Amino acid sequence: MRYLTTTEVAERYRTAESTVRYWRHLEKGPRGIKIGKRVLYPEAELLRYERALIDGGEGWGLAS
Repeated sequence: MRYLTTTEVAERYRTAESTVRYWRHLEKGPRGIKIGKRVLYPEAELLRYERALIDGGEGWGLAS
């Protein structure tokens, strides 16, 4: 399984690292796991999050 850093997730979604951390704080974005001092995001979790956005299940959705 591949894990992405907060920086890599921010690049993937074309946003700032602080936005990714804020999403995590709100529990609205992809769920990360803390390993030591680092938060990592399993790639499978990013795919789950994206599917939930497409399906309208995360409260945030696709832009119109």
